[in-house]
Amino acid sequence: MEKLTDLEYLRLNKLKKFWYKFRLFILAIPLFFKNIGLKIADKCKKAWLFVKNQFIDIYKTFKEGDWKTRTSFFVMGFGSIARGQWLRGVLFLLFELVFIIYMIFWGGFWLSKFPTLGTVQPGEKYDEILDTYVRVDGDNSFKILLYGLLTIIFIIGFIYTWRLNVKQNKISEEIIKSGKKIKSSKEDLKSLLDDQFHKTLLALPVLGITVFTVIPIIFMILVAFTSYAGKYDGYANLFTWVGLENFNQLFQWGNGSSNFAATFGEILSWTLMWAFFATFSNYFLGMIVAMIINKKGIKFKKLWRGILVLTCAVPQFVSLLYISKLFDVNGLVNGIMVNAGWIDQPIRFWENATSARIMVILINIWIGIPYLMLIATGILMNIPQDLYESARIDGANTFQQYTKITLPYMLFVTGPYLLTSFIGNINNFNVIYLLTGGGPTDPKLSVTMNGASATAGSTDLLITWLFNLTTGATSNYKLAAVISIMIFVVVALLSVIVYNVMPSTKNEEDYS
Repeated sequence: MEKLTDLEYLRLNKLKKFWYKFRLFILAIPLFFKNIGLKIADKCKKAWLFVKNQFIDIYKTFKEGDWKTRTSFFVMGFGSIARGQWLRGVLFLLFELVFIIYMIFWGGFWLSKFPTLGTVQPGEKYDEILDTYVRVDGDNSFKILLYGLLTIIFIIGFIYTWRLNVKQNKISEEIIKSGKKIKSSKEDLKSLLDDQFHKTLLALPVLGITVFTVIPIIFMILVAFTSYAGKYDGYANLFTWVGLENFNQLFQWGNGSSNFAATFGEILSWTLMWAFFATFSNYFLGMIVAMIINKKGIKFKKLWRGILVLTCAVPQFVSLLYISKLFDVNGLVNGIMVNAGWIDQPIRFWENATSARIMVILINIWIGIPYLMLIATGILMNIPQDLYESARIDGANTFQQYTKITLPYMLFVTGPYLLTSFIGNINNFNVIYLLTGGGPTDPKLSVTMNGASATAGSTDLLITWLFNLTTGATSNYKLAAVISIMIFVVVALLSVIVYNVMPSTKNEEDYS
């Protein structure tokens, strides 16, 4: 399709403009995926060249280096110590000693068990002293999976440190050959508190992120490829690797309780629907409330803002539990309407799928508007009033001022917030769990996997369904891990796509 010039496009009517943009969008989809493929191929090529260059550099360093550098290939830190850099050398050598001791006494054992996750079941052994049978522990699949993973990460860390040791020796040797003086241990310490201070500050946070975020995520991904569940707890009954079996079962189309794909699709669609309404209803209504309060002529502005701010001070846990009881069958709302003669029978707000979904969206609006009002108030106050004056002189009405000035400015500033808010609502556990607990129960969403139930309710999000899967006697951890991976995939795709099209990243200069 030929692309129109700006003049040709302006001559089109609204319907033709829409059709032209729609065709451009459809034609851009294959190009979008083609560009993604090219980028992935380019990244793979760069990764391969990086690894290749590293091996070439290591070979040249060993071949062309002096005896101190070559010895450091086997005794980490030797070259640094021999050249007077005692601090670096001792740290490298100490790390190598710790690694060797760990691998001999512990790491080798966990790695040997890692491919099977354990083969020795617990049993009983006759104790002659007690004259009875006592329990004899076998392998522990959970510990093998965890410590095996930690051992692999430790090995990767050792390889990286070894490479750093080789590189440091090469750099030091080149500095000496050029006639310059290398840094002493005292200068190294001073550097860590001066020009390298950013590394010193970031060391602890990076370590914390690795230990408490990265490793648990990798562990969860590994669980998705095992049979880990309440029945196979890894201690009394060992679990093992099952490959892609859990993913196959999740996307399995069947009849009745084996139709996992339909259940997952239903919950995913409701999760995205909930996230959309929960995000944009709060966003636009909060903005409107802020605009009304900021409007000239409105009295007691501080009072209205103060009332809305006070609602933020009430713990959400208290508010949501109170509201859930307020709209219960025997709650205050039904009591008032029955006594007033407005209804004959109490309305079962939480027992009907449609009404329950509408209620959680409306209640989320009630608790979300104050936050958006505060954010919008600060942004609206920073929009230059000259823009509105110019628009009024040009004959723009209130709606046109909103669509051409206020909304574009708000979207530019709050674009990243909208994205994080949408992602947060996909994983919004509190509102759903405290209001409905995921209910009402839907028989069509009840599935069974290897004897373990995976029942879901009509208002369950993926995150609340995941929580239900990991609690109780069944404890279907393997399926929960698979669902966690799918949540990550959905969130990651949405984040990448939205982030690359939002005005905040594409047109930064427009509002600067």
